[in-house]
Amino acid sequence: MSLRSCGLLAFALLTYCFCGSAVFAASVPCQSVTAEGAAYTVCEVDLQRHAVRLFWRKPDGEPYGRLAALPSMQRTGRLLFATNAGMYDPAYRPVGLYVENGRELVHANTRAGPGNFHMRPNGIFYVAGETAGVLDTLSFLRERRAVDFATQSGPMLVIDGRLHPIFGRSHSRKFRSGVGLRDEHTLAFVVSDSEVTFSEFARLFRDRLKCDNALFLDGGSVPSLYAPELRRSGNLLPLGPMIAVYERGR
Repeated sequence: MSLRSCGLLAFALLTYCFCGSAVFAASVPCQSVTAEGAAYTVCEVDLQRHAVRLFWRKPDGEPYGRLAALPSMQRTGRLLFATNAGMYDPAYRPVGLYVENGRELVHANTRAGPGNFHMRPNGIFYVAGETAGVLDTLSFLRERRAVDFATQSGPMLVIDGRLHPIFGRSHSRKFRSGVGLRDEHTLAFVVSDSEVTFSEFARLFRDRLKCDNALFLDGGSVPSLYAPELRRSGNLLPLGPMIAVYERGR
């Protein structure tokens, strides 16, 4: 399997409302957004109310493979959604930095190469307690941050308020997903519901969602997403690392 990048977002709770043509949980800030003629699903994760976790291998050492196989409950609460969390090799091993529960299981990858991952600068999405960040890879490594969870993907979409410089030469239109930082407690996850270019996708994060830093997670056909309340059943082909968002009980 060729390398793929990570994935996307969606939520659900007990009661529902209609937002455009999609059904969203009323208690979760998800909405249907149109920008430059393209449709998106945009959801915010508040790390003071939600817990972000990364998963790769089961206790027996085998990859989880399927989003629906992830634990439905954690100490913090129940699973809200799960998606692809980074690029992986044919053995489903992450090809870039991967940190799970404070343990660095795969080192950062700064080598040159083909594909989206190597469109420098690529970046790292990380979570530390109830705070999170999105940084280009070299900045993250220089700062030597202590994190609970981290995954490396690429390319960066927005870097300190500027679009990735290579996007002006990219005209490929695909379904895409990504994550941007609203503030240190608030993440904006986005999945495009129509095919878009990198530059269109990046402008959504910068101009509409006001994210100074954003990272590309997934692209291609339909991004892998497990969110039963949104009638999204997960992935067709096995995956490597995965993102899961749970309720954070108080």
